[in-house]
Amino acid sequence: MDEQLVLAAYDQQIRRATDALGSGAIVELNVDVVRWVKTDNGGWSGVTWSQLDETTADDAIARQVEFYGGLGHRFEWKHHDHDVPADLSQRLVAAGFRREDHEALMVAEVDAIPHRAELPDGVTLRRITGEADVDLLIRVHESVFGTDHADLGRSLRTQLRTAPEVTELLVAMAGDRPVCSARIEFYPGTDFAGLWGGGTEPEWRGRGIYRALVAERARLAAERGFRFLQVDATADSRPILERLGFRMLATTTPHVWEPTVG
Repeated sequence: MDEQLVLAAYDQQIRRATDALGSGAIVELNVDVVRWVKTDNGGWSGVTWSQLDETTADDAIARQVEFYGGLGHRFEWKHHDHDVPADLSQRLVAAGFRREDHEALMVAEVDAIPHRAELPDGVTLRRITGEADVDLLIRVHESVFGTDHADLGRSLRTQLRTAPEVTELLVAMAGDRPVCSARIEFYPGTDFAGLWGGGTEPEWRGRGIYRALVAERARLAAERGFRFLQVDATADSRPILERLGFRMLATTTPHVWEPTVG
């Protein structure tokens, strides 16, 4: 895998994409940024790509703050360490953004990843196809990550209703208890499928469930002819993914802006 060529393809095909994937969001190419705007139907608010330099960056940042602020939206600027200008992160912080934990942009060739999901005894894999069952996935997310995922739940229900072909939602079940959940998004017309979630309840970690969900999603991507899997990996999942054959192509850091209350 030529890492620089794959990274360039990722920037072009995924970060610059304007397909909302049935999430309910509105996606716009706005002069020099791609921005997502959540709606009542779901989605997410944030900037996924920018084309800036030292003379245009501050104005572009101010325009996005004004736009999202006018909507009363919290939003995320997905910064990557190869973005320009080189001090874009510092400019975002100076404009009132909160820099969050780094994540690793990791990519693997689909055919290089095991496709057999080997689950521990007593654990089964459940595919979520109905809107009512989305709560199983969200329950794990909120328990593991400790944050409110109501917006995600709304987006996934909209996606299942309007564009079910672009996603698969999976939950590992220990009896009637969901212990790990994950999803994959298939980006139409691209080489990439994206892996998201993968949260496992603490007492069930170290048993291969996360690896099994990666393998199952690799199998699903292979069936559909995708070439690469992409993950924004946390420090916890990065070592597992590296052992499976994923390579780190960049560091991505969420920069979050919150509207003023009151």
